[in-house]
This record gives sequence, C-alpha cells and structure tokens, in this order.
Amino acid sequence: MKLAFVKMHGLGNDFVLIDNRSGALDLGREQIRLLADRRRGIGCDQLLMVEPARAAGDVRARIFNQDGSEVGQCGNGLRCLAVYLREAGIVSGEDICIEAGQGMVRARFANGKAATVNMGVPDFEPGNIPFMAQARASSYVLQAGAQRLEVGVASLGNPHAVVRVEDCTSAPVGELGPLVQSLGEFPEGVNVGFMQVLDNAHVNLRVFERGVGETQACGSGACAAVAIGQLRGWLGARVSVALPGGELMVDWDGEGQPVWLSGSTQRAFEGTFEL
Repeated sequence: MKLAFVKMHGLGNDFVLIDNRSGALDLGREQIRLLADRRRGIGCDQLLMVEPARAAGDVRARIFNQDGSEVGQCGNGLRCLAVYLREAGIVSGEDICIEAGQGMVRARFANGKAATVNMGVPDFEPGNIPFMAQARASSYVLQAGAQRLEVGVASLGNPHAVVRVEDCTSAPVGELGPLVQSLGEFPEGVNVGFMQVLDNAHVNLRVFERGVGETQACGSGACAAVAIGQLRGWLGARVSVALPGGELMVDWDGEGQPVWLSGSTQRAFEGTFEL
C-alpha cells in the first residue's frame, strides 16, 4: 500500500501528517512505529492522523508517539496541522477548530500564515493529570533515584512535571527524565520539563517526552512550564520560551484561562511510503 504523507516541523519538533478523512486507514501500533522510525521509515517525533470531526470541530486529529502510543495533545503538532489544513484547502478562514483527545483546540492565524493555538485551560488537580497526591499543592517533592526533586505538575490534555534548574544546558535531562517518567506517582507516565528562569518574561526549557525522549521543542511542555512558573510567582503573562530548536511564545492570563501558544512552522517535504 502506498501511503501519502506530508512532513512538517515546528522548531525541529517533527511530524508526519496523514489525511485519513476517508476512514480507509486503520494503522496498527507496529505500522506507526515503522513510519516514525528515522532509519527504516519517514521519521518523526509524532504522527498525526486527520479524520472527520465527531462533534463541532472542522476535523479530528489523532496523535501518536514514536512508540505507537496514542496521546491527547501536541501543541507544535497541532500548529503544524492547522497550517497544513489551510494550505491544503481542507479548511478555510482565520479560525480552525480541531478535535484532539477529549477536547477542542482552536487555531487562529496571524499575518495570514503563522498559527497560534488555544491549548485549553491548564489543570492542576492531581487526579486529573493524573498524579498520585493527597491534595493539590504548588509543588511536590519526588524521589527520583538518588535525587529529591521539587516539581510542579499540570495537564494540558497530557501530563507534565516541571523541574526548575539553574542551567538548562547542563541539566541531566537524559538521566532524570526517564527516572521521573517511571515513578509510580504518574500512572500514565509524564512529560518532564527542565526550566531555567532568566527573568519574568524569558525561560530556557528542555523536555523529555513520553514515548519519544528529548525533543527539539515541546509546545504543551512550554505551556505547562509557563503556567507552573506563573503560579509560583516566577513569570508574567507573556513569556518567551527558548528550546533547543528555537523560540515559542506563551500567553496566559492566569488560572481558569486558556493558554495560547505561538511559533514558526515549516513544511519539509511530502511523498508516499510503501507500507
């Protein structure tokens, strides 16, 4: 079977986009793993399947990690998808509504091209993340191997734990990321962010993602880091987040309000893959 695809990235966080509005495709986990494989397949951090909307959205997006697991949210992926939908003529107008996970993501366009997405309202209740804790707190202490870490936790449709570090460059992301992900406190795993606060409007961030590992950029991770940082009193309402792949802008007016994510996207190439 020849499978048509488009490859895009947001700051090096890369995605394979597949139009399955016909409903003809039913990819299994191993097939998704093959497509995501950087040596034997196309290569990507996540694969996004475009399907018919089930409710009030323009389309539905199903999002899969490199390991074939399905997730509910991916900020950079949905920004890329919004641009793709518009450029392909699948949707039109300045606003696009995409069903993702259990919610709806709204994308809007600035200057006619760049997509900004409404990532929804951050959720800090432990049971909703999910995170095993007796009650909500501003931070929690976890034992990861030999280290005790103070973390903030939040859900943006997927679970995030954020650790503040003195220096992002030297932070042991590859060591601590898997340790935190494996903790019993996170029954569905977690994306682990390592954030260096430069001032109240600028941070550096590296993210170790579930089912992927460290990525060049993580949109929902940037949103979670800013929301947690703002609640801790470290950050303001508009924050530039510098990741290894480039810069994202996060805007959040505080608890109970949606968080908005902006940044560049790039169409890399398109083609067919023999599956």
